[in-house]
Parts: sequence; C-alpha cells; structure tokens
Amino acid sequence: MPESPYPMLPVPEAQAIILQQISPLPPVTVSFTEAYGLVLAEDVSADAPIPEYPTATVDGFAVRAADEGARKIVGEQMAGDFAAVRVGAGEAARVTTGAPIPDGADAMVMIEDTIEREGMVEITAPVSVGDNIRPVGNDVSAGQMVLPAGAILHPPEIGLLATLGKTSVRVFPRPKVGIMSTGDELVEPNEPLSPGKIRDANRFSLMGVVRETGGNPVDFGMVRDEPGGLAALVERALPQVDVLLTSGGVSMGQRDFVKPYIAEHGTLFVGRVNAKPGKPVTFGIVHGKPFFALPGNPVSSLVGFENFVRSALLKMAGHTRLERPRRNVILEHDIRHSPDRVEFQRATVTFDAASGTYRARNTGGQGSARLLSLHGANALLVLPDGQSDFPAGSTVEAILLAKV
Repeated sequence: MPESPYPMLPVPEAQAIILQQISPLPPVTVSFTEAYGLVLAEDVSADAPIPEYPTATVDGFAVRAADEGARKIVGEQMAGDFAAVRVGAGEAARVTTGAPIPDGADAMVMIEDTIEREGMVEITAPVSVGDNIRPVGNDVSAGQMVLPAGAILHPPEIGLLATLGKTSVRVFPRPKVGIMSTGDELVEPNEPLSPGKIRDANRFSLMGVVRETGGNPVDFGMVRDEPGGLAALVERALPQVDVLLTSGGVSMGQRDFVKPYIAEHGTLFVGRVNAKPGKPVTFGIVHGKPFFALPGNPVSSLVGFENFVRSALLKMAGHTRLERPRRNVILEHDIRHSPDRVEFQRATVTFDAASGTYRARNTGGQGSARLLSLHGANALLVLPDGQSDFPAGSTVEAILLAKV
C-alpha cells in the first residue's frame, strides 16, 4: 500500500479544524407551527402583558375581601366572555377559571369554600386581597424578552410563541445533507446478493443519524468506484444541499477516488485521524460546501459521524451546545486495546445508585464491520492512545449517546 500523503491528526485537532470551517446557515422566516426543534435567530419579546387583565385561577366567586357575612350574587363572568358585571359592597359574582375579574372585586373564593342559597353566597374560609387572582403581567410584562436568540424551540417554546401571537419567527434552518454510498460491491437492500456483493447499509444508517441530529437527509443513492461517476454525482448533488456526506472510497486503494476528488476540486483539511474506528475520515470544502467522506465499514461510518459530523451539523443549525455529555465510568470487565490509536468502543453504561458511579460493559466484538456492536449501545468508551489493555475496575471516559 502506498504511504498516505495526509498527516495523522489527533481527534481533538481534527474536530477543531472542522468546526473552524463551519458557520451557521443564514436564518429564514417560518411559521411557528413549523419551527419545532429549530434554533431561534432573533430575540422574541412580548408586545403586551400576559395576562392583559386580572384573571381567576379557580372556579368560584369574585368578592371584596373586606366584606363580611353572606354576599348577594349579582352576576356571572365566564371564561371567553366579558360581562358588564361590577361587584359592590356585600356582593359577589360567579367566575370561572381563566375569566376576567369583575370590576370592584379584589379576591376569588374557591367554589369549595362557599355555600350558595337563595341568591346569596356564604364564604366559609378566610379571604385576603389577591387570593386566586393572576394580576396583569403576572406571567410576562409588556416588552419583556421571553425567548432569546439561540433558544431551541421545544413544545413549551412553541406554546409561548402562540401565546405571544408570534405566528412567524426567524430561525436557523435544518441543514440539507446529501448522502451517497460509494462502492462496486454495493446493491440496494431489496436486491438479491451475488458473489462479492453486499447490501448498502451505510446510506440508510446515515440518513437516520442525520434526522436525529436535526438535519434533512437527501438520498443520492450509490455511485460506482470510478472517478467520472463520482464527479458527476457530486456535481449534481452539491447545488441541492448544504453539506455532502459520503461513505466508502476514502482509504488508499487503487479505486478510492473520494479524497483525490476533494483535493482537486476544493480544499482538503482532514485526511486521516488517529482514531479507531474511523482512521480514514476525510473533510474538505468543495464549491463552498462542507464535504464529509466517511469510511465504508458500517461502524466506522457511524462512529465517524458521531465524532466529526454531528457537531458540524448542529453548528450549521445554530446550536451552541455541540458536544455530547461525558462521564467517567468503571469497567465491569477487562478490555483489550491497542495503544497506537484512540479507540471508541461501543458500550452499555448504567448508573449504580448505591455507589453513585457509572458502570460500563462493551457490546462484544468491536470489529468495524460488525454493525451489531452498535445495537443497544448508549455510549462510546474513549480508550486513549499510549495505553494498552484496561483491566476490570479501570476508570475511563465515556461519551453518552443516550440518557443513562
């Protein structure tokens, strides 16, 4: 095999180089109903206080707290309506939850604390001014910034936009990610296998993790190991997407054409990383678009995405928190490790409440073609270079892929 012309970069250095080349996408204006999961690109403030008028927080009677004895019922105020009811001395009005407080009243008494008979209501509990009333601006004052730029629009934030009447909002869009697989050996999943062929798994796995990351995957299918075919498909794909993601064709074989294409048509920033799996991970900029080329082995492809692509897509979508949480974990069994590279072993991490520690087991065989090693994994164990095997009881760092 010829010697690679690309330097072997430490993982943190490669990650830093990639993020230096990535910028958030230009903001767009969308309906608030389409903004779920997106990142705000503007501050959102209230034009008016919430509530705009005093409202009842319970079903019951609006009264004057200073009055004593039974009160005469002079009317009712229902939610969604505005009746011309005024509460004077010795009077009360029936009011439902969320309805405006009638003029003259300064407290609400829960229906459970009243006895009603013959047009009168007797109060059976102490009453103080302000009881069970949401005053004007109790939730939000006029002009208050409710959601800052950079906030992620989860269901509560979507509800706040609706409450504020903000039916359109400036957000960072989801990156469109073109995905293609390279390799003469590949066939579609619904095709029968002939000698030397395998079904393409990477394209579909990568579309899944792109969706999980908040991007919009665009499927460009498969391309054979020939420079002309690769160039034609890339040139067709790039104008349609914000970033391109390929798998396969990045090693040093005679029919690995992806690295040479990036170097010839753009700028190649990362050609190799000191990682296992994922050594051939490649990154460049072609025609102004980020281009990630991942290895063809299924595990290498997905772990490469996790370590180098995920944070870039998040940054493009306006996120500022780009890294997964990490925890120190205690190994429950011996783990073999070659000290020449940082290794990311797939693992299951659990929390031991009795000891307050996180404990980990890997998922069995860690070959980069064994996609089953990612099944059930909720973490990647980070086994540093320069150190050999790790005995049971060792403490190592883990990247958490899911909540533990």
